[in-house]
Formats: sequence, C-alpha cells, structure tokens
Amino acid sequence: MSLHVDNPFRLFGIWLDEATASEPNDPTAMTLATVGADGMPSSRMVLLKGFDDDGFVFYTNLGSQKARELTAHPQAALLFHWKCLQRQVRIQGTASPVPATEADAYYASRHRDSRIGAWASKQSQPMEGRWELEKRVAAFALKFAVGEIPRPEFWSGFRITPQVIEFWKAGAFRLHERVRLERQTDGSWSQAPLFP
Repeated sequence: MSLHVDNPFRLFGIWLDEATASEPNDPTAMTLATVGADGMPSSRMVLLKGFDDDGFVFYTNLGSQKARELTAHPQAALLFHWKCLQRQVRIQGTASPVPATEADAYYASRHRDSRIGAWASKQSQPMEGRWELEKRVAAFALKFAVGEIPRPEFWSGFRITPQVIEFWKAGAFRLHERVRLERQTDGSWSQAPLFP
C-alpha cells in the first residue's frame, strides 16, 4: 500500500514517536547539510529540539561553521534515518534564526553543565588540546557557581522551514515506498509518489 500523507507534520510526529519507542540512541538525531561560500556542501549530526508547522528547530553556537554557513546561505537539508523502523525523512528548506525568547526558554531547560558547556566551547575553532576546553569549563563553572546561567549572545537556534519533505519506508525486495511533498505558494502541499 502506497504512502499517503494528509499532513506532513502529523505523519512526521507519528514516525518520531515510533522512533522514540524503538531507536536505542538519539531518535531526534538528524543530518544537517549546509553550503559554504565556495559552494562545498558540509554535513553533520545535530539534535532536533522541536518542530511544528513552521519547521524543525536545533540549537548551536553562532560562531560554528554550520551557523556561519546558514547565515550567509540560508538554505539547508535535513535527514532523519531511523534504522530500527527502516524509515527516513528528507527535508529541504530555508533557515531562519529562532526568536530570542524561544532560545532563552530552551536554554533555560538544559542541564546546568550543558549551559556551562555552551559558554566554554568555541565551537568549530581550533584548540591546542583537550585541557584548553577543560580549563574553560572550570573557569565558567566558577564564574556561574551561584545563580542563573544566562544564555550567551553567541548561542541560539535555527528553524528550517521546509519547502520539500520526502518520506521513505523500506519495502520487501527493495520495493520501497516514497512520497515527495512540496509546499505550494498558498501553503498547501502537493504530493507525488516516487519510484524507489
């Protein structure tokens, strides 16, 4: 039976819930692909921290390679692969910064050590050795020993607003099920099954 998608965000939520129940590690892990100034693509794993009809959100140091690339060239691709379920979801869309209030709320929900880590890491920058990171962690742990740890101005999130979403489900004899949805100018989604 072919996949039919009434609402891509609803189906994504169902699949994510099923992945959360079946995947042994990080069901929210997704590959994020960006493009550098030289046109070279770059990909890495990040964690999904929220999604709704407006898109898919992750957080990072704004000095990181991915943040710099998204700021300069705000197109991105995401890939979720849930091996236990034999499913994947591909997303292509536009990146935009999340509002400060949203970043503040998520940052405040993080474990205290993770908040200190956000201050300590100069993400994507060269370091002399592991000791340099450990020294910075100790310095910021001392600085924020008492009271709240504010969100650094250099740490925030991006929302990838999808233009295209593709759902893939494994089938017997490699006769997989694929459906591609593309957002139309009126906000609706066109839908087309694809050969596997």
